[in-house]
Amino acid sequence: MNSIWQQFTLSNLQLQQWHNTSFLHRFIGLLRNWRQSSWSLQWSESLGALLVSLTIGLAPFVSNDLVKVLLLACASFWVLLTVADDTKTKATPIHWLVLLHWAIATVATALSPVKTEALAGLMKLTSYLLLFALSARVLRLPGLRSFVIGVYLHVALIVSVYGVQQWFDKVEPLATWNDPTSSQATATRVYSYLGNPNLLAGYLLPALILSLVAVFAWKRWTAKALALTMFCVNTACMAFTGSRGGWIATVVALVAVVLLLRQWWAQYLPRFWRKWAIAIFIGGLAILLLTAIVLSEPMRDRVLTIFAGRDDSSNNFRQNVWAAVFEMIRDRPILGIGPGNDAFNKIYPLYQRPRFTALSSYSVLLEIAVETGFVGLACFLWLLVVTLNQGWVQLMRWRETRNREGFWLIGATAIIIGMLAHGAVDTVWYRPEINTIWWLIVALIASYYPSSSQGSTLSKPKLLNEQ
Repeated sequence: MNSIWQQFTLSNLQLQQWHNTSFLHRFIGLLRNWRQSSWSLQWSESLGALLVSLTIGLAPFVSNDLVKVLLLACASFWVLLTVADDTKTKATPIHWLVLLHWAIATVATALSPVKTEALAGLMKLTSYLLLFALSARVLRLPGLRSFVIGVYLHVALIVSVYGVQQWFDKVEPLATWNDPTSSQATATRVYSYLGNPNLLAGYLLPALILSLVAVFAWKRWTAKALALTMFCVNTACMAFTGSRGGWIATVVALVAVVLLLRQWWAQYLPRFWRKWAIAIFIGGLAILLLTAIVLSEPMRDRVLTIFAGRDDSSNNFRQNVWAAVFEMIRDRPILGIGPGNDAFNKIYPLYQRPRFTALSSYSVLLEIAVETGFVGLACFLWLLVVTLNQGWVQLMRWRETRNREGFWLIGATAIIIGMLAHGAVDTVWYRPEINTIWWLIVALIASYYPSSSQGSTLSKPKLLNEQ
């Protein structure tokens, strides 16, 4: 059984022979001689980290067109580094499933009934996947890993502070986000620089979790105090978004963090805490949430709408969209209609219920099934399993030396689980501000994959006193 699981998760994938004989792999390092004589490429990883940081850091504040330009720059730089590679960097199992995901989307585009629109979606997907490839490369260096994460956390702090200010200013909504017939019709929901509270919640979730694990990962007490401040501000802003999907995702991600932290410290905890730590945390969290719901009427009303079914306009809207989406999947179940919101917007009106126009399926898994069929959905789920498995395997490897870098693995794993919980009922995941973060987090886990050389300084864990 263990052997079957290892094969399914590609844990024992051996690609050395393919690397040595593949025609495509021969292009890697084609310009290595030029790289050795280039002054600028001596700083290639640092330049790559700068490009990734610019993309992540500017996304909440600039137009999507500028983000596309930055993504194109990241993609171009990755291609340059690949053909000028002097180390023959090996791909991880995550890389190969990302490539398979892209290949399936390409076939879905070729067979799409709206090929022009699907091609535009494929180009967007390609840019995000190349951002993943560049990020996975530069994040292998611990210094650059900390730099990129630090940029995101500081930018997210600015976004959160502005969101908290909007709460105290009782900012007016930019759209009808609440059911106009409910008691929450005039409730304040902050949106900061992102223009939508659900989008803001999706953007803040990774920052909230990363700032929490930064309390353990950062060594200096001043840095720990900053991380704790970030966590508190991000949590407050998340609460003020009024995003039910964001709240659910936060609870799920926090539980995942505690489970992983308990595993990280398991061999050092007293017997009592090994047995009861998780139960105490979940019980304490439940009491805290129930207290907030009882004492805060706006939060209580908002939470109760989760269980209101079609009596809540947002729930009713989603269920009508999902009904149409199921019909779209039924008609093209194998490879879908092709990737991208343009293809969705072209096909969805043929299935939509009257008065229920939509720009997406309001569920990430349904959206993937619509765009690339059950083949694409199966590949995506496989990618998730392999990514989470790699996160767990590498976490156990780094736990042996109690290296602080392992805390980022804990955060990345919890973020993926939390974002999937949010993605079950919304598709803000596809917006550039969040999609870039998603692939950065996947790349973060991939960056911990050990290199073929066990003595590599990029992959070998170090003891705390060696850092």
